[in-house]
Amino acid sequence: MLILPSPFGQIGFFILGALWGSFLNVCIVRIPHEQSVVFPASHCPHCQRGLSWYENIPLFSYLFLRGQCRTCHQKISSRYFWVELLTAGLGLLTYYYLTPWPLALLYFLLLVCPLVVLSFIDLEHQILPNVITLPGVLVGLGVRQAHLYILHITEGPLLNLNKLMLQALVDSCMGVLVGAGTLFLLSVFYQKIRKREGLGFGDVKLAAMLGAFFGWKPVFVIFLVASITGSIVGLIYILFSKKDLKAAIPFGPFLALGALFHLYWGQAFLQAYLKFFKNLIH
Repeated sequence: MLILPSPFGQIGFFILGALWGSFLNVCIVRIPHEQSVVFPASHCPHCQRGLSWYENIPLFSYLFLRGQCRTCHQKISSRYFWVELLTAGLGLLTYYYLTPWPLALLYFLLLVCPLVVLSFIDLEHQILPNVITLPGVLVGLGVRQAHLYILHITEGPLLNLNKLMLQALVDSCMGVLVGAGTLFLLSVFYQKIRKREGLGFGDVKLAAMLGAFFGWKPVFVIFLVASITGSIVGLIYILFSKKDLKAAIPFGPFLALGALFHLYWGQAFLQAYLKFFKNLIH
C-alpha cells in the first residue's frame, strides 16, 4: 500500500540505496570470478591503485571525476553509476510500498539488492551464481517468517501467530517446488522440442528462491511479467541487432523484474485482475 512517506525516510532509503549500490558494484565484478567482495579494497580496474575516500562517494564521485580514473585517466564503466542510481531508486520504491519501514529494510537488503546483483551478472556473463541463489532459498523462507513477526510487533498482535508462520512456511516450501519445478519442466520440454538448451539451471534456482520469498501463487504472476517483458525485449533486440531467433538472451533479469513488480504492485494487480474477470462474467 502506498503511504505518505516522511522526508527522513525518503532521504534515508535513497542514501542507503546509493551506498549499498556501491557495494553491489563490487559484488557484480568479483563474484563471477570467485573473488572476495571484501579484500582487497576498492581500486581502479586499470592501474589497480586503491581509491581514496572521496573517490568512493556513491554517484557524486563518478560525476566529479567524469567517469575516469584520477591517476591513469582510463574510462570507468558507466555501470558503476547506473547501479548506484538504480539501487537508490529501488530503495525509495521499497520504502514507499512496504510498511512499516523495518519490513521495507528487510526486503530491500535481502531480496532487492541480491536481484540487482544477479541481473547484472546474468546480463554480462549469462550465469546466476549459486552463491546467491541457493542461500537465497533459505533466506526467503526466513524472510516470510520475519515478515509476520515484524507485523506482529509493529502493528499489533496477530492472532494465531504460530499457525500463520507455519502456513507461511508451507506456502514458501510449495513456492520453491512450484517455481523450480515449472521452469525445470519448461526447460526440459523446450530442449526436447528445439534440440537445444533454452532456460538454464540458474533460472530454475532463481525461481526456487523467488518461490521461497513469495509462496507458490505469486510465482505465476512473476512468470507472466517475466515472459511478457522478456518476449518484448527479445524481439526488439533481435530486430535491431539483426540476430536470429537463436540469440541467447538471459532470462534472469526478467525474473527479477517480475519479482519486483509483484513486491511493489502485486496485490493491486491481483485485485484488478480478479475484478476484471468478475465484471466480465457478470
